[in-house]
Amino acid sequence: MWGENELDNVEFIAEPSDSRIVSAVDASTIGHQDGWRSEVIGWNPEPIRVVSRPRRNNQRIANAGILMIILVIIWAIWRSQLLFLEIPPPNSEWAFEDVGARDLQDSGLTGEGVRVCMVDTGIDTNHPDLDNIDLVFRDFISGSNDPVDRGNLAHGTMMAGILVSDGYLQGVAPGVTLGMAAALGDDGDGSNTGDENTVANAIEWCWRTFGADIISLSLGGESNPDAERDGPTTNAVQLALANGVFVVAAAGNDGGDDDDGRVATPSNVKEAISVGALDRDGDVWSGSSQGDTSDSAGNPHLKPEISAPGVGIISTAGDGEYYSSTGTSDATVFVSGILALILEAEPQLQDSPSLECIEDVKVALMNSADPLESGVSHDSQWGYGSINGQEWLNEIRSNELC
Repeated sequence: MWGENELDNVEFIAEPSDSRIVSAVDASTIGHQDGWRSEVIGWNPEPIRVVSRPRRNNQRIANAGILMIILVIIWAIWRSQLLFLEIPPPNSEWAFEDVGARDLQDSGLTGEGVRVCMVDTGIDTNHPDLDNIDLVFRDFISGSNDPVDRGNLAHGTMMAGILVSDGYLQGVAPGVTLGMAAALGDDGDGSNTGDENTVANAIEWCWRTFGADIISLSLGGESNPDAERDGPTTNAVQLALANGVFVVAAAGNDGGDDDDGRVATPSNVKEAISVGALDRDGDVWSGSSQGDTSDSAGNPHLKPEISAPGVGIISTAGDGEYYSSTGTSDATVFVSGILALILEAEPQLQDSPSLECIEDVKVALMNSADPLESGVSHDSQWGYGSINGQEWLNEIRSNELC
């Protein structure tokens, strides 16, 4: 029991939620006012400012104690693995800017209404950046229509990510309808290979069944200049081109001392667009395959025709991860993506497909490229130069092609 004088400074304050419950507060204690109570119970009228008297070092000691408690709590959470500090993976935004993709996207282009087909190892659609893509899938190894990536390190998923990713990474043309024909797989030795007839069947499916406007081929084989007849893949590409389908293909990755001086097949097909690889500094990648050594002005079919970023490209991979990739495969997808944006901007390029139209577009590509060396119209490794998406579109528009 309290004595009579002991309650002189005590106030009884009813709880807002239930007036039958009261709190006993010593009115002589600094900080007991309504402003303090209201913040604690969760409602917050304008508090009354209280000026406290100096209290030696007691408050400093209390603050230090609170800080120690917070640190102990954070340490405990970290030990229990309830707290994860995720550092975002790097990206290759420089590459998308270099090819002009972001400039074209800023004008509202996404590739909507354009159909792009890839022949590769397949695709892992479980990656969060590939959740909402418009996909048509066909597995030429098992015959299934259920998306899967059969490749070593999910090569097809990485190539698809450069084109259509729409999450942490933003692809070149995320609005396209993507056809993915799985025709390559892991050979057990760390490479992705496939039967040439299977690849040829996949290419035919791309234009005949899927209805592709563009076929993007991040693949290739060794070309044989002494062969008496073309192989199945070359024939399939020629048939696609004859039906007005643009074909963009990798120049190959055998550059260096052992380079045979020929780009890979089927990028060696005349009307196809053969693509070399550049690094972040805009220099040609040493592994990019060499092609035609002649510097013939005005010929839009010298191999390779164009170069694009292909070194250290970050893209989507299996199990929701991001991998770095290097090669003319990556560069090929950048060119295919830019072409998709251009077809959206200039739909007559889709409406009137023909070999003549394809050649006109290649002339515009040649004239709009940024040469890596002044005074050189074509180089055996970087072609007519690095791709410039906006200038390619401007060149097409200024000549009212197709």
